[in-house]
Amino acid sequence: MQLATLEIEKVAAILKLLGDKTRLTMVKMLATNNYCVCEFVEIFKVSQPAISQHVRKLKDLGIITETRKGQWIIYSLNKDSENYPLITDLLQHLPNQDYKLQELEEQGLRISCD
Repeated sequence: MQLATLEIEKVAAILKLLGDKTRLTMVKMLATNNYCVCEFVEIFKVSQPAISQHVRKLKDLGIITETRKGQWIIYSLNKDSENYPLITDLLQHLPNQDYKLQELEEQGLRISCD
């Protein structure tokens, strides 16, 4: 019985975290592309510290992961997480957010880490 309670607590924590529109949108975006914090700053038009807080919370629960590429830290959806199936199930009900990346590219603000 205790194990089921822990699972419910984990799911509740994830749902609470994803209850924030910005974080939910970020996770949906990360399902199809990898992003740098500075790209999220441009997309969401909020400060870098605010985006970093969102990223930290998502990382702390293991929803996203980071990879260093030169001076950049690139974030992606953590496909190795035990919560990945839950996350992808939730995301399939949300509209595609790829247009945000296209807008960023059209503005010349997409970060090239190559």
